[in-house]
Amino acid sequence: MLYIGVDLGTSAVKLLLMDGEGKIHNIVSKEYPLYFPHPGWSEQKPEDWWSGVMEGLKELTADCDKSQIAGISFGGQMHGLVALDENDDVIRPAILWNDGRTQKQTDYLNNVIGKDKLSEYTANIAFAGFTAPKILWMKEEEPENFAKIKMIMLPKDYIAFKLSGVYCTDVSDASGMLIFDVKNKCWSKEMLEICGITEAQVPKIFESCEAVGDILPEIAEELGFPKNVKIVAGAGDNAAAAVGTGTVGDGMCNISLGTSGTIFVSSKSFGVDENNALHSFAHSDGHYHLMGCMLSAASCNKWWMDEIIGTKDYAAEQAKIEKLGENHVFFLPYLMGERSPHNNPNARGTFIGMTMDTTRADMTQAVLEGVAFAIRDSFEVAKSLGIKIERTKICGGGAKSPLWKKIIANVLGIKVDVIESEEGPGYGGAMLAAVACGEFASVEEAAAKLVKVVDTIEPDAELVEKYNDRYAKFAKIYPTVKELFDTVTI
Repeated sequence: MLYIGVDLGTSAVKLLLMDGEGKIHNIVSKEYPLYFPHPGWSEQKPEDWWSGVMEGLKELTADCDKSQIAGISFGGQMHGLVALDENDDVIRPAILWNDGRTQKQTDYLNNVIGKDKLSEYTANIAFAGFTAPKILWMKEEEPENFAKIKMIMLPKDYIAFKLSGVYCTDVSDASGMLIFDVKNKCWSKEMLEICGITEAQVPKIFESCEAVGDILPEIAEELGFPKNVKIVAGAGDNAAAAVGTGTVGDGMCNISLGTSGTIFVSSKSFGVDENNALHSFAHSDGHYHLMGCMLSAASCNKWWMDEIIGTKDYAAEQAKIEKLGENHVFFLPYLMGERSPHNNPNARGTFIGMTMDTTRADMTQAVLEGVAFAIRDSFEVAKSLGIKIERTKICGGGAKSPLWKKIIANVLGIKVDVIESEEGPGYGGAMLAAVACGEFASVEEAAAKLVKVVDTIEPDAELVEKYNDRYAKFAKIYPTVKELFDTVTI
């Protein structure tokens, strides 16, 4: 049988066709516009997503035996607000995850309702990107539109609705709305009341590998698909990517060194750290996960190489680095402010420790190590909850550097596994569809059979000890200079 994964991203939808053995038969991408109607705002038209998905599905399956298509599932950009009226028409363009208009509402939730209450209701605190502040913004700034709302949805769930006719969401994506009780996997009545909406205005909740229904007959006919193709709930992009990298089960970890960086830790049990430094979300494997997001990861290295040194030969610069664990220069990688674990938009990139004998290689090394140390900040929070992490997968552009992977392995003191396929949310979505259709008994079984490790970087005990000493020093820098950031930030 064949399974389709739909990765609904911010710049494009990427569709992937996979068989039951995990082999990828085709990948298609369709771009759509991003709108910035005011400074700091970010919107898209759900209708553009839908037309991109339909065009993509036709192109994706043009040369395959369509009778073999069994299921469609999703990985999608999280937090976006899609509002439908009584005719199921989109009321206004979707307000996206990277939209910054809701600072007033975010401050209200964190400071008036209070972080303790938010954490009690949802296991998380408010961030400007989350959905609840967007709902409050719409209520306050667009009351006519707010009054029309019949249903509130997330981006990928709008596509699932258009394919199935079912108002649905999954536990992982719902976790990022700040109206979902993560621990009990149900809508938070308190948060719905705070936002001025009712349970009738939010969709039915499914596990990520559950079918929400069959494809609508008219859609099946247009695509030439069987009428019994299952539409499967899917997951938020990070949780879907975690399935695609095999980061499921207890104590599994994935580090993404992309423009931004994430550390994703799966856990059989629910947990929240006392400072809400990490996001505590439901996972697509039926359990839970913790996630730390740093706003600048591989982008720090790109900035240092491209803008400061002025070179594109990253490998040549890294080849000059010889003395790991002995660098006296430190770098705080907060070029865009920081999210986890500090939640400080005023934090800034900082070098400290230079002397007259500091070299260009020392500075380059400090950038790579600074990102690794910042990832360890979130790693330590996860460990403080009793989660035992012995190894991690690694993906993203930064993971192409052998040196950086070696630094990560020794800074964290764990094994780093490199996987064969890096198709992320789309591959994870197809795997969830395969589970829902009975190809695998569970998400963990699918991951065990389909995700292949092709290389492992082992930590070196002597180097781990050196990095433990360096990290202890790094960990003192941010608390010491924190107040300065408010003074120097313009």
